[in-house]
Amino acid sequence: MKLVLIEGPGKRDSIKKYLGKGYEVFATKGHVRDLPKNKFAIDIEKNFEPSYEIMPDKMAIVKELKEKAEKAEAIYLATDPDREGEAIAWHLANILKLKPEDKVRTAFNEISKNAILESIANPQPINTDLVKAQLARRVLDRIMGYKLSPLISRKIQNKLSAGRVQSVVLKLIVDRERAIKDFVKTEYWTIQCNLTKDGKTTFKSELTQYKNKKIEIPNEAEAIRVETELKNNPIIVEKVKRSVALSKAPAPYTTSTLQQDAVNKLKFTLNSYTKCAQSLYEGVEVMGEGKVPLVTYIRTDSTRISPDAQRNAKEYIINTFGGNYAPKAYNVYASKKNVQDAHEAIRPISLKYSPEYLKDKVESQYLKLYTLIFNRFLASQMAPAQYDSLVVDFSCGDYSLKSSGKTLIFDGYTKVLKPSEEEKLGIDIPNLEEKEQVNIQSINKEQKFTKPPARYTESSIVKEMEDKGIGRPATYAATVMNIVNRAYVKKEAKNLVPTELGFKVTEYLEEYFKNLMNVKFTAEMEEHLDEIEFNKRKWRDVIRQFYIDFEAQLKNAYVSKSLKEEAELSDIVCEKCGGQMVYRNGKFGRFLACQNFPGCKNTRNIEEEDNSDLGLCPKCNSAINFKHSKKGKAFYGCSNYPKCDFASWDKPLNRNCPKCNSQLYLHKTNKGENVYCNNKDCKYIEISEDKQQ
Repeated sequence: MKLVLIEGPGKRDSIKKYLGKGYEVFATKGHVRDLPKNKFAIDIEKNFEPSYEIMPDKMAIVKELKEKAEKAEAIYLATDPDREGEAIAWHLANILKLKPEDKVRTAFNEISKNAILESIANPQPINTDLVKAQLARRVLDRIMGYKLSPLISRKIQNKLSAGRVQSVVLKLIVDRERAIKDFVKTEYWTIQCNLTKDGKTTFKSELTQYKNKKIEIPNEAEAIRVETELKNNPIIVEKVKRSVALSKAPAPYTTSTLQQDAVNKLKFTLNSYTKCAQSLYEGVEVMGEGKVPLVTYIRTDSTRISPDAQRNAKEYIINTFGGNYAPKAYNVYASKKNVQDAHEAIRPISLKYSPEYLKDKVESQYLKLYTLIFNRFLASQMAPAQYDSLVVDFSCGDYSLKSSGKTLIFDGYTKVLKPSEEEKLGIDIPNLEEKEQVNIQSINKEQKFTKPPARYTESSIVKEMEDKGIGRPATYAATVMNIVNRAYVKKEAKNLVPTELGFKVTEYLEEYFKNLMNVKFTAEMEEHLDEIEFNKRKWRDVIRQFYIDFEAQLKNAYVSKSLKEEAELSDIVCEKCGGQMVYRNGKFGRFLACQNFPGCKNTRNIEEEDNSDLGLCPKCNSAINFKHSKKGKAFYGCSNYPKCDFASWDKPLNRNCPKCNSQLYLHKTNKGENVYCNNKDCKYIEISEDKQQ
């Protein structure tokens, strides 16, 4: 029996099916050995030597693993094809007493029969440079986490955490909020002319320049003056530029670009995206076929496509759309700086599984995300779209105007992928010749104001992390979710807004750890980790260089003044011990806790809204209270709980329906609120004035 070790159990059955008899596939469920949670485990004096231990919750797995390994004629370490996976393989080799230099490492970029059999047939040694890069990251994050988290917990508030990446991402969100608060709007005006050549055909032209410089119109008086000058001068065609414009398809998806489109186009959260994408890689249930892995590895920063995949795509494109939709040479996309390029872009494993084929055969969320991946990949391998482009420049005294438009000649990749906003067709312009005069039919003046920078969303913060080189594709989603879960940031609709706690933590770290909170420093550290991977730096040297400054800053911070606020006493007495209840801040906001903690651990929700207009419980006629669920979501529940289990997300009101006398409820959304009757047979509803408008 040959033993194949993988991480996630979700792909076990698919791999076993492809390998056939003679192989056993065993899932470790991620790491089995790590730095222990209950101690620092980094010996600074011994050149930052880490002490790894088998994780307590993995003892049974390791015991079973060793038993299977003793009986195996061969062992293959088939953990995920990235730094983390390489490190897990190295730890497994250590536990099973395998030599890293032996050919024990195999990895699957896709869960397909050919890829798996080829990888098993060609095992390689463990890439110890990859392991060192991951080890350096782990040691670095342990040092910062174990040194910074106790510090801010001592100086600001109990049970806080800080980290190399998460704290910088938090700073980005805080800085954006500061910019929004400091923003002062500025008035400006735009002018658009409706021009005509023959009195019949009208087309639009934008006022762009004055005396060959970008025009700025600050107020209405200036706009009226400019309008008058335009009306009193002839408009002459200065330049006509006709060309065939090519629009090339965007590159196939990387982790970050797929995350962004899943959030923006499909309205996924980062959490739901992560689960869905992992399932598409490991395998989803396809009606009539069982579990089928549909896409290649979903943690990648590369836009590279394998030659086999390119050939298959070309054949599919020619057979489906015609030969003119396939480019003469394969499309190749440039990757960004510092791309690891360990494996391909995200793409379908087999083009047999088109979205049309899978319709009604897989769950809807899988189909939606898979359709994005399938169409993006296919479009990336298609010929560009072609447009007849026309740009006309006009003069009107000292002013310049511009009109542009384009007509689609050949749809190319847009056959399967809708063009972006920038690629949409422009206005229709009649045939014009240089020195020809056109006439103004009307002028539209519009007052506008500059807008503050937009708050980050889950999508835009991921893009910012990628653009600035903060973190790695596999960590983007987890980092954002972590600062939300830590209550440093809250979600308002789709926006990420820093909390008071988030501001306080950021301000403290900015004061005492300026370089750590510097985006450039964080990006440079990622570059150093890449250099370790390519054997250009020694990992201990990187850690040592970092630690010298960090230790000095840490000592300085520990003697700083505490920012902890004294607990605010309430007028409520603890019903368990008779002590006074005090206000505390927690993950889900303020709450009441007994001042005798830890002797008494009684806590209570704060009634955060006026309960005077709350109705009585429809089940038992007891009072209704405003409460929080374990996940922090507000709801209304019976005060007689647990004897009465009534609960409602909508607010029960202390008034009845004028139609049927049943209880009324208030329903709130991001767009407004309305009052409705709880009687399903009654259609009574009161729409708020905001929604009526």
